[in-house]
Amino acid sequence: MSKGPLSDVRVLDFSTLLPGPLATLLLAEAGAEVIKIERPGRGDEMRSYQPKFGADSVNFALLNRGKRSIAIDLKDPAAVEKLKPLLESADVIVEQFRPGVMDRLGLGYDALSKLNPRIIYCAITGYGQHGPRADVAAHDLNYIADAGMLALAAGSDGAPVPPPALIADIGGGTYPAVINILLALRERDRTGKGCKLDIAMGDNLFTFMYWAIGNGEIAGAWPTPGGELVTGGSPRYNIYRTRDNKFVAAAPLEQKFWENFCALIELPADVRDDRDAAKIKRAVTEKIAAKSADEWRALFEGKDVCCNIMASIGDALRDAHFISRGVFAAKLTAGGKQITALPVPVAPPFRAQPDTAGYPALGEANSLLERKE
Repeated sequence: MSKGPLSDVRVLDFSTLLPGPLATLLLAEAGAEVIKIERPGRGDEMRSYQPKFGADSVNFALLNRGKRSIAIDLKDPAAVEKLKPLLESADVIVEQFRPGVMDRLGLGYDALSKLNPRIIYCAITGYGQHGPRADVAAHDLNYIADAGMLALAAGSDGAPVPPPALIADIGGGTYPAVINILLALRERDRTGKGCKLDIAMGDNLFTFMYWAIGNGEIAGAWPTPGGELVTGGSPRYNIYRTRDNKFVAAAPLEQKFWENFCALIELPADVRDDRDAAKIKRAVTEKIAAKSADEWRALFEGKDVCCNIMASIGDALRDAHFISRGVFAAKLTAGGKQITALPVPVAPPFRAQPDTAGYPALGEANSLLERKE
């Protein structure tokens, strides 16, 4: 197996929970040496979550595969001196504290860039390093509420519903962090200098709503929940219940797919006119409800209709397509049990972690503090 394109990169990860640890997992998968800096005794809070997988939680195991761990009290006045050899040799710092916390610990960018001018310092927060909300405590749901995204997620009663994914944490935090760390490494190759990255999860949510911003600012048509093309307002992009209470995900947006879909479900020609979306949705709902999921699955097979049957996560893990692509090839083993390692969007040619890489015990790499590297 290749060492990976980041095999010469050392990352010190001061982050906890999800956005930062997932970002450093992606870097580790590409070959970077990732050392988690954790508090003694308890470590990353996610170690204590349920269910357990070995000594720690399965959440922690999935997000920290292939890393190492140092347990040290950052409030100890001697902590910075103990970490100095690692700080001097580090390429990337990832932290997730509120603005100013790392500065008070003597580990802020200004202090570390003097010690190591090549350091790339990635600070992930909800609202950024400055601004009226910079110090506000919040979570994923709060960020998507402030960005206007939650207003587009309507339930059957018209009220917003929590989305099924942590969009701000991953899409607004993890992925932008990785992208900008890689850009910073490339820029450092050119200039020899590091930099500070201000990754604000709230800021990065607007990218997902490009269409909503465009429609609102140009056409004055600000989107409403359940009322737009991709938020449930169109019969061409909707979810329909089958006879056996399963669901068809129907997305025949383009005209050719729509025509194929209408012919397949035998939708009368007089109810295919997009000018009456509500009428079409009622007619499609009746058609889909007349057959079981298996019947629709068989009818959709081999047809260009952009339709499928909603799968559960368990179904997806057993899906022959994903298995054939090696999505679930890597495994995690702990306490005599084995589970699927978290699939990550690192292309196979750049993957460096062995399929059997484990996750670190708290403080297992404290010996790194005893010598300079």
